[in-house]
Amino acid sequence: MLQDEPKNEVVARSDAPREKKPSFFARIVLFIRQVFAELRKVVTPTRQELVKFTAVVLGFVLVMMAIVYGLDVLFVWIAQYVFGIPGA
Repeated sequence: MLQDEPKNEVVARSDAPREKKPSFFARIVLFIRQVFAELRKVVTPTRQELVKFTAVVLGFVLVMMAIVYGLDVLFVWIAQYVFGIPGA
């Protein structure tokens, strides 16, 4: 394992000769360090960004619901036209 100088992150070296596999607990500690290093990169959105992203997602869901509903109505109409409804 190698620590990246600019960001001080723990990374795996690919050009290094094959080393002895670290112990189970050492691998767990390395994993936890890498998790914390990734969590430091997380940026929390502002309230305005959060509202905007939520509106975009809800708008996309509504558009997709309309498309699926339209296709459903179209396929029902085609099925009724092709097979007919007895007694209708």
